[in-house]
Amino acid sequence: MLEKLDLTKTLSKSEYKEKIMELEPKIGKLQRECKDLGIPVMIAFEGYDAAGKGVQIGELIKALDPRGFEVHAVKKETEEEQMHPFLWRFWTKMPSKGRIAIYDSSWYRKVLIDRFDKKTKKKEVADAYRSICSFEEQLTDDGMVLIKIFLAIDKKEQKKRLEKLLSSKETSWRVSEGDLKRNKEFGEYEAINEEMLMRTDMEYAPWNIVEAVDRRFATAKIYAIVAQTLAGKVEEVRRKERLGQFKEEEITEPEKETAQDKKLTESILAKADLSLSYSKEEYRKRLEQLQKKMEKLHGELYRRRIPVVLGFEGWDAGGKGGAIKRLTQKMDPRGYVVHPTASPNDIERAHHYLWRFWVDMPKAGHITIFDRTWYGRVMVERIEGFCTKQEWQRAYKEINDMEHDLASAGAIVLKFWMQIDKDEQERRFRARQENPDKQWKITDEDWRNREKWDQYEEAVNEMLIRTSTPDAPWIVVEGNCKYYARIKVLQTVVDAIEARLKEEKKKR
Repeated sequence: MLEKLDLTKTLSKSEYKEKIMELEPKIGKLQRECKDLGIPVMIAFEGYDAAGKGVQIGELIKALDPRGFEVHAVKKETEEEQMHPFLWRFWTKMPSKGRIAIYDSSWYRKVLIDRFDKKTKKKEVADAYRSICSFEEQLTDDGMVLIKIFLAIDKKEQKKRLEKLLSSKETSWRVSEGDLKRNKEFGEYEAINEEMLMRTDMEYAPWNIVEAVDRRFATAKIYAIVAQTLAGKVEEVRRKERLGQFKEEEITEPEKETAQDKKLTESILAKADLSLSYSKEEYRKRLEQLQKKMEKLHGELYRRRIPVVLGFEGWDAGGKGGAIKRLTQKMDPRGYVVHPTASPNDIERAHHYLWRFWVDMPKAGHITIFDRTWYGRVMVERIEGFCTKQEWQRAYKEINDMEHDLASAGAIVLKFWMQIDKDEQERRFRARQENPDKQWKITDEDWRNREKWDQYEEAVNEMLIRTSTPDAPWIVVEGNCKYYARIKVLQTVVDAIEARLKEEKKKR
């Protein structure tokens, strides 16, 4: 692909001026339309060292309102970024709806420079590509415009530009030893780039290769790419609005089940033995033992730099809060955080639904506990019609991919479903109503949700089947007896941490 490019393409000054005068106001107008329509835009610049990424970004932003975009220069990871999955720093730099984010180098660094420098190991490459493609598909499925631009020059042109930069004290600092090495071994680095382009050139996120030897030609071509892509998206959104395709029918009763459907709606919850229990004496004894273990293991997690993600879901009054309280009671509060997940606020709604969870993922050595999670997408949002059928159906894969990324980065990921029966829930609701200190825990919405118990049960069973993986298993916790539920949660977490520490010991 790259070796067949015609890098001799040029534009005269007059041709360049004519094209820019036509395209610049068009891009400014499209930016305003994207803002009005709530269309987020990401523009990623990749290419060879000295190909002119910084120059071309500088030219592109001349057409944009500076209040509506942000430029991110992506260099080697900071210490904080190294303690998270590699895509975390890009989720945290995600533009909200109606805004533009421009990346001077991007998430492709993992499979380009870092791979060339052997920082990305051979065994990590395939997984990195999987993560990148999943990342881009999730974003574009959610309405993101993703423009990927690759600036191409040849070895001779690159060397000339690097030498020019090195000849001046004002610019020599811009040339690193890595730049010179990649020029010296241009053929090897070109092959890495060629593979990247081939493996990630997708219909939902295609590559735009720009011949960048002539800077005027490159600028004009980039302007044309951006204008054409934004215009296409604006027209698509306006057309869908006219046709009413953004207002899908609300969730209705399930259609006639197929054999596959029946398998997916098989009741995992019905298999839970809700008679399991502990006496108060047994509970106290086991609680003390497990909390002492948890206190010690928490310190080991920090020393070994192992992150832990724990997600709690369950019926209202299912015991999530009580289990989390006993789990964390003896842990160092500096090393964990509990996130109670409520309905998304305006800022969160302006991003991909997974954005607010990615932002809060723990760094290495820390524990993050989510009291309700990203699974709201396939439960409450599905049942209440807060998202389309297409959105919640594709969420299973999106969630599995996210959890795989967390596990690949070394995290222990566990998800707990706190299971009680309908009679036990009613008993707890009434007990809360009668206790002035607990009345705040019960709302009219809790009672309304009971009317949809069967719908939620069906959604939960499907969720458990589709998203319980070796990377991130679901644990159904029999919760009619609070004592039993709390101990099961603690024991499961302790067992998982001990198993990981045992694995780490074998590796040394």
